[in-house]
Amino acid sequence: QVQLVESGGGSVQPGGSLKLSCAASGNVLSISAMGWYRQVPGKQRELVATITIGGSSNYADSVKGRFTISRDNAKNMVSLQMNSLKPEDTAVYYCHSRVPIWWSNAGDYWGQGTQVTVSS
Repeated sequence: QVQLVESGGGSVQPGGSLKLSCAASGNVLSISAMGWYRQVPGKQRELVATITIGGSSNYADSVKGRFTISRDNAKNMVSLQMNSLKPEDTAVYYCHSRVPIWWSNAGDYWGQGTQVTVSS
């Protein structure tokens, strides 16, 4: 199994910055992609950014140029630097990891979520 614990959420004014971090534990050698998703009440969870073991990243169009995802494989951590935050970025942010099918613990793993609120 894989456990994910997020930290770094909070409240910020529009234009401000926050950094989210996620620490993975358990069978971390089985993890391939890691990433961040977000969800607001009444809507589906949506992808924010993902990153592979090799460091290739992918971003939602709405956050390109403002958010940066990074990964420290030695520390089993993934981070999301969020700049120029907008009120529409307000959501619960979830850390995600994927374990490929050839592992016995294959599947998608989620953290508990951390609230990000952007408001003046």
